[in-house]
Amino acid sequence: MSVKHSFAQVNGLNIFYREAGSRVNPTILLLHGFPSSSHMYRNLIVQLEDRYHIVAPDYPGFGNSDQPLISEFTYTFDNLASLINEFVEQLNLDKYSIYVHDYGAPVGFRLASMHPERVQAIISQNGNAYEEGLEPAWEPIRALWKDPADSAIRENVLNLLTLEFTKYQYVNGTRNPEMISPDAWNMDQIALDRPGNNDIQLALYYDYQNNLKQYPIWHDYFKTYQPPMLVAWGKNDIFFGPAGALAYQKHLDDVEIHLLNTGHFPLEEELELSATLIRNFLAKRLTH
Repeated sequence: MSVKHSFAQVNGLNIFYREAGSRVNPTILLLHGFPSSSHMYRNLIVQLEDRYHIVAPDYPGFGNSDQPLISEFTYTFDNLASLINEFVEQLNLDKYSIYVHDYGAPVGFRLASMHPERVQAIISQNGNAYEEGLEPAWEPIRALWKDPADSAIRENVLNLLTLEFTKYQYVNGTRNPEMISPDAWNMDQIALDRPGNNDIQLALYYDYQNNLKQYPIWHDYFKTYQPPMLVAWGKNDIFFGPAGALAYQKHLDDVEIHLLNTGHFPLEEELELSATLIRNFLAKRLTH
């Protein structure tokens, strides 16, 4: 294994990323979810680096990237996508497949809509693009959208940033919780517990409502450009239900859907299966 751990200077920010594999091979851009970072891909990278060039960045405020204050950087999904687009261009990634998980979907689908000519394929693992995919666990956040100044609502949402809930996201819905390494949620919690990070996460929770407004734009992108898509979805996810996985069939002709018997982070329990599905899917659709 030869994973490089590097930083790119993007718009004055240090953006951390993991990179592996030869640039001669097709590129996969791995876009992480909440509350994680490129750390969630540490094991998948090892599985794919022999055939693919892998790039996995951390967003600002996540993982090892800089965490500017909310007075210094406006934490919206538009801005995250714009920054990752700059990152992609800086690394001269002209063509790539995108793997999206959780927050990676609103980032990645914005990238794809901005530059459809770059995207060769999409892998969605609990990366949602449909209203029907949003489960009741979103209710505290929906309440924040309606009344962001209400202290009780804000406190309720802040409970989603605790170690207890971070662990819950990893183990809930898994068949064998004892097989999930605590390193995963402990690593995420280090970033969540940094001074000022609560404000960042609240800002992104509040802005998530604008992702729903983007859904028609993404659906138009799907219909118009028909990117081949692999959907390998943890069907027991409390946030993004299997209806969100199946909904991709509405707009895509070449879509392969697998509902995996696990939770929000399928790579923690279904790494081998996920890697096999990705390798087989891309092998049929990408040419070197």
